[in-house]
Amino acid sequence: MSQKQLYITHSQDIFQLINGGFLADSQIEISRGNVRGIWSDESIGGLSLSSDDKVIPVVTQQFVFLSKQLSETVIEGVIALLPKQDWTVSLLSSHLDVEKLTIRLSERLSSTENTNLYQYCNDNNVDLIECNDTKPTLLKPGLVVLDMDSTSITIECIDEIAKLADVGDEVAEITELAMQGKLDFSESLRLRVSKLKGIEVSLLDSIANNLPLMPGMAALAKSFKEHGWRVAIASGGFTYFADNLKVQLGLDAAVSNTLVIEDGKLTGEVAGTIVDAQVKADTIEVLAKEYDIEPSQTIAIGDGANDLVMMKKAALGIAYHAKPVVQQQADVAINYGDLRSVIALLSD
Repeated sequence: MSQKQLYITHSQDIFQLINGGFLADSQIEISRGNVRGIWSDESIGGLSLSSDDKVIPVVTQQFVFLSKQLSETVIEGVIALLPKQDWTVSLLSSHLDVEKLTIRLSERLSSTENTNLYQYCNDNNVDLIECNDTKPTLLKPGLVVLDMDSTSITIECIDEIAKLADVGDEVAEITELAMQGKLDFSESLRLRVSKLKGIEVSLLDSIANNLPLMPGMAALAKSFKEHGWRVAIASGGFTYFADNLKVQLGLDAAVSNTLVIEDGKLTGEVAGTIVDAQVKADTIEVLAKEYDIEPSQTIAIGDGANDLVMMKKAALGIAYHAKPVVQQQADVAINYGDLRSVIALLSD
């Protein structure tokens, strides 16, 4: 496609474009209050070719803002919080209906300015991510490994099983402590599973056959696959559900725990090695080697303390609607958008 560089003299024009929606390959640049747009073979009325040939300076800090809709008011609020600099360059784009604003600064924000910017975004349900250009790219093959419960699906499967055994509250309490990192995961899993002894396996089908996908999960898996990526699940949950999810979404792999079954009932035991934090991390390394994926092209996504080792093993660790301890240690935290935000973050 041919490309046209266009010049907009009034910032209001950019907000009209925002409110009207973007195409996936649209980009808009703002430089010192003026707007320069680059579209692939698009015709936009009222815009003229730009003669601006200024060189963009070295970037010292880069922020990405993600939201279902970045309104004029929100963007004006963001710009108002930025200090006066010689250069501020921004890009606007939309990916899978997630709007993305990238601001590159020639000078780093102070600690106070940084805090104020994050607070403003939190107040407006905007995911703010400080990142650099070394993150994995969709332009070449990669591997993304996701946790299952409360990340790929909206439920904790073991809690749902526990409800069938009338021990829901008791198991949920243990689950929460484990997710917060206040209880050893392997110990907590064996304790929780022991309380499920005697449940008819047939009852699990009602859960396995109706797994509620996390919003954006199907789109995330489809988009990654379209870009030549491998998509896998590494879960402290159970094969009864993870294998079902693998088939449903056409995933490349699913690693999880096996419940022991005798005479059609759960024995209250887990077979073999527990899929704990280290096993999850090892899964990234094993699958990357199996699929010949560069380590720099690996991503881990999770929500609990049991996912932190996996996140550190990957080139990019993403905390998704996660516990505070996980958000603090992850490379990236997505708290407001759905899983499509991951694709928007990686898209250029």
